[in-house]
Amino acid sequence: MELFSEKDVVRICAPMVRYSKLPFRMLVRKYGCDLVHTPMIVSDSFVKSGKARDVEFTTCQGDRPLVVQFAANNAKDFADAAELVAPYADAVDLNCGCPQSWAMAEGYGAHLIGRPELVADMVQQAKVRSGLPVSIKIRVHSDLSKTVELARRAERAGVSWITVHGRTPSQRAEPVNLEAIKLVKQSVGVPVVANGDIRSESDVVCVHQATGVNGVMAARGILENPAMYAGYEHTPLQCVQDWVDISLGTGVTFTQFHHHLMHMLERVTPRTEKNSFNSLTSTAAVLDYLARYGIV
Repeated sequence: MELFSEKDVVRICAPMVRYSKLPFRMLVRKYGCDLVHTPMIVSDSFVKSGKARDVEFTTCQGDRPLVVQFAANNAKDFADAAELVAPYADAVDLNCGCPQSWAMAEGYGAHLIGRPELVADMVQQAKVRSGLPVSIKIRVHSDLSKTVELARRAERAGVSWITVHGRTPSQRAEPVNLEAIKLVKQSVGVPVVANGDIRSESDVVCVHQATGVNGVMAARGILENPAMYAGYEHTPLQCVQDWVDISLGTGVTFTQFHHHLMHMLERVTPRTEKNSFNSLTSTAAVLDYLARYGIV
């Protein structure tokens, strides 16, 4: 993907279940985000069900560049799904990092970091079938030599870039292992993206300097502050207004509209007001609250 040769650090919005849908992708593109992902889509149901495709994948002309992330446990499902989205996407990503127990039990997500030969086959088949760049998003092993081997096998299979979340599948709030990310970067020739605890532009700079990565990926940080890549420490009022405008213009569900605002206002709302805002039950009530406090 040209982005990695055009920019010193590519700023990326992570795939987030329920959150990185089209309206939110439209918002972060306004504030310095170079590349966005869909939420994780289970390839098996996506391939088999037209209804699943309609629900799980929406896009528009301005929604580029776009990476569609899939969960898959075999090469055929991943390649079939990649082929279906090829006309509407710029790349596909294989989720090899989700640590949730249901995903690992199905052979998805972080289960795959123990199956490097399968990951390589999945990358190769999806790339051939779809004609798209194929990336993988991984967590690290306790034994980092296994992570390096996984990355090198994926590279030999033709992976276009590798995103590394610097925690093991069993870790949650522990500090991100930047040395592990740096090791992967030094071990392969394809671009490497750092993921985990990217919450501000200062984090972008620090992680880039510490690891030499080609890109950074934010999840919780960009959810709380969609303007973080534009240098804002907290969500600016204009960003909140933009979210309201996008939401009303695209008809997002109340739950989606409200939950994004809860995250955006998390750092700037006093606890008592937070409880009041979070308990609102209608779009009209939310708009009234925002107007009453001069937010929009």
